[in-house]
Amino acid sequence: MTPAADDPADGIEETADGTADPADGTADPADGTEETADGTEETADGIEDPAEGTDDSAEGTDDSAEGTDDSAEGTDDSVDGTADPADRVPAPEDRGETLFVEQGGSWWVVAIGPVLAGAVLVMDIVGPGRVHWLWISILGAIITLFSIVQVYAARRHVGVELTEATLQQGTLLMPLADIDTVYPANNGSEHEKWESAPALGELAGVPRRRKGVGVKLVDGKLAQAWARDVERFRQELTEAHLAVKLGVGPGGSEQ
Repeated sequence: MTPAADDPADGIEETADGTADPADGTADPADGTEETADGTEETADGIEDPAEGTDDSAEGTDDSAEGTDDSAEGTDDSVDGTADPADRVPAPEDRGETLFVEQGGSWWVVAIGPVLAGAVLVMDIVGPGRVHWLWISILGAIITLFSIVQVYAARRHVGVELTEATLQQGTLLMPLADIDTVYPANNGSEHEKWESAPALGELAGVPRRRKGVGVKLVDGKLAQAWARDVERFRQELTEAHLAVKLGVGPGGSEQ
């Protein structure tokens, strides 16, 4: 009987051992839960990565916006830099009466070539020997062509025209509003600063057989306007400039 009593105890111990097995099995799901949590953390990390990428994209967008602002500023600078002073010159119909004109050259000079060739031809015909038609014609054509070039250059580069609103010196056309002061003639022995100033227009100095009139531009620079009849030119320029300063437009109208 004693050995039989031991058997239930052994069964109980075995049952206890068997109970431990489910406990071990229960621990396995817990481990799986921990693994799932780890996977969830990894997924969260993965979600954070797109967020970081979104931040990078936002920073790139900000950089692009800054670049657009820089481009806009550069465009504004370009627009300011392309402002041409010639845009301030009034239209031809708004310049008023012409007050002073010097063409710079006369077309009658072109007649020198044909007249000279004709005189030589007459002498050749009257004189003995053969008439040199070809050489006389070539001589007349060369002199005529040279005269045309000279007169055209003179009219273009040393022509003067003063209206009630503008001043033209050679190829330069400027509004009288760009002149701040017109200086009187220097009748003293001392040298004035404006007498050493550059000439208005494309020429480096006052053209030959012309005299300068000192002017101060609105930007503070000194220059010399110029003309052949300098006394009359100075008077007309002074009066026209004063009218512009007083706000009197072409024809006496108020500006």
